[in-house]
Amino acid sequence: MGHLDGKVAVVTGAGRGIGAATAKRLAADGAAVAIIDITAEATADAVAAIEAAGGRAIGLACDVSDEAAVVAAAASVVEQLGGIHVLVNNAGVLRDNLLFKMSLSDWDTVLGVHLRGAFLWSREAQKSMVAAKWGRIVNLSSTSATGNRGQANYSAAKAGMQGFTKTLAVELGPFGITTNAIAPGFIATDMTRATAERQGHDFEQMKEAAAARIPVRRVGRPEDIAGVASFLTTDDASYVNGQVIYVSGGPVS
Repeated sequence: MGHLDGKVAVVTGAGRGIGAATAKRLAADGAAVAIIDITAEATADAVAAIEAAGGRAIGLACDVSDEAAVVAAAASVVEQLGGIHVLVNNAGVLRDNLLFKMSLSDWDTVLGVHLRGAFLWSREAQKSMVAAKWGRIVNLSSTSATGNRGQANYSAAKAGMQGFTKTLAVELGPFGITTNAIAPGFIATDMTRATAERQGHDFEQMKEAAAARIPVRRVGRPEDIAGVASFLTTDDASYVNGQVIYVSGGPVS
């Protein structure tokens, strides 16, 4: 028996990395999981892994920054799985550049996927949660919310996610819905590997250098984030609301 038996979870950007690990963990916790990603093909591996482990999952293509696409995808989740009880707003992209080189498209794309996407999915998901008088929303922020060179767009989006989280906690708390944010530090994923390669760095060397600066002396794994997301969906966390939990191997100034 898992603590999410009978519940339905939606995880955006769940085709790989943190999203896929979180979707698999919530499925292991008993939830039926909707894997959301930009294409249906991107969801296939995560869906197959959950089904192979005996869980239930569906994959849906959705541009999280497109209102009509989110409304349609949320309706499909409710129709196929029976509701939405847990939402993990994980979808994200990087368009790193220094301010004087950053295009309007770089800015709009990052803010659109992170903040607009979280807003649209939360607005749809809360309908089921309010009706059920129970819900859990987990938003993915980042240590970059405190500021990071070359990430004016990403840092702004991740800082905005924290304010968004705290506001939802106030608005939705009376309906039995908690909203919290996880702010990961360096997590080894395909996205961080692609960033290293784009900057001309060896990824293994980058991880070693990062680990040397982290108190626990290792970089994070997607499963580290999935474990915290899982905890935030439990009854043990029912009094945790509007918090930003830094999962970074050490203090964040």
